Formats: sequence, structure tokens, C-alpha cells
Amino acid sequence: MRKTFSAGVLKQEIIKIYNSINQEIFGIGIKSQRIELYGDKVLIFATHKRIPALKILDPINRSLTASVDMLIMEENKRMLKEELERTLGLDVAAVLKDYDPKTELSGTVILLRSELELM
Repeated sequence: MRKTFSAGVLKQEIIKIYNSINQEIFGIGIKSQRIELYGDKVLIFATHKRIPALKILDPINRSLTASVDMLIMEENKRMLKEELERTLGLDVAAVLKDYDPKTELSGTVILLRSELELM
């Protein structure tokens, strides 16, 4: 069942979920994040802390670390979709995410099946 939130409360709840998933995967939260709501879209811009082992391996074997980054992002997207649906009742069509390991910046687009109902 879909819940109704104010924009501020919904942003805070999404930030909590996003950060907790990152803590679960990486053992550390996000350095900073900004979230925007647009109709049936949620945009998250975040600064992450690179996994130290991957940071060390990047110059030696970027193709390997790129593959690991992709696998981690896929799991992150799956977990984020499931948690947004379970906790907030959002009907998520897709989660799209990209990450730049050099700057440690990521962009996440959450596409919903219908527009957000905000108070």
C-alpha cells in the first residue's frame, strides 16, 4: 500500500534507506548526498568513500575493478528497489545508477510507475 508523505519527510526516509544500504554493502555510509523529487522520478546525487582495496587495484587492473563496481551497483540497485517498495510502499519501475570511482560521485535515478503523492 502506497503511503503519503510530505516532500521533506519522503526525502529523509529515502536518504536513510540509501545510506543504510551503503552501510550494509560497504561498512560505511555516504559522505554527502542530495535528493530531488520530480513527479515520478527521484534523483539522488551522492559522494561515496571508495572501497580501499578497489582504490589500490584501480591503477593495476581497472577492468577487474570496473567489473566489481558494476556487480556492487547491481546489488545496490536491487536492494534499494526492494527496500523502497517494502518500507515506503513506492511502486518502483527501475533504479538506474552510475558511479565515477575517480571522483567518488554517483547519480541514481529512481523511476516510479506513477507520480508521487505528496502532502
